[in-house]
Amino acid sequence: MTFVLTTTLTRSYDDTVADVRDALSEQGFGILTEIDLKATLKKKLDVDVAPQVILGACRPQLAHQAIGIDPSIAAVLPCNVVVRSIDESTTVVEAFDPDAMTRLAGDALCDVAAEAKKLLEAALDSLGGER
Repeated sequence: MTFVLTTTLTRSYDDTVADVRDALSEQGFGILTEIDLKATLKKKLDVDVAPQVILGACRPQLAHQAIGIDPSIAAVLPCNVVVRSIDESTTVVEAFDPDAMTRLAGDALCDVAAEAKKLLEAALDSLGGER
């Protein structure tokens, strides 16, 4: 059982990050948080990892619906979208699968999760990668 939606792109990391931002925006998501894992792990642990960023994406209407059904679901919001460099010309984009919310909070969130999943999949599909 997977908990992410994923696509692999033949595209540079920097271009992919920009394209992911655009794709999410086109689906009504804003970016609330951004964590540069490469920089953070270097600073905190002095380790080197490939470029990788976690974008905290939120579509306010869906977030409001979800917390209206189960306020505790806020603990897994916003929807995290990860862009990770594999090599100079390959990146992977992964998004938290909203269906996993229903495994956490139950069937009451099915409609909200389905809508969020549809929009996240549309954003990933618009990138033109391999899913």
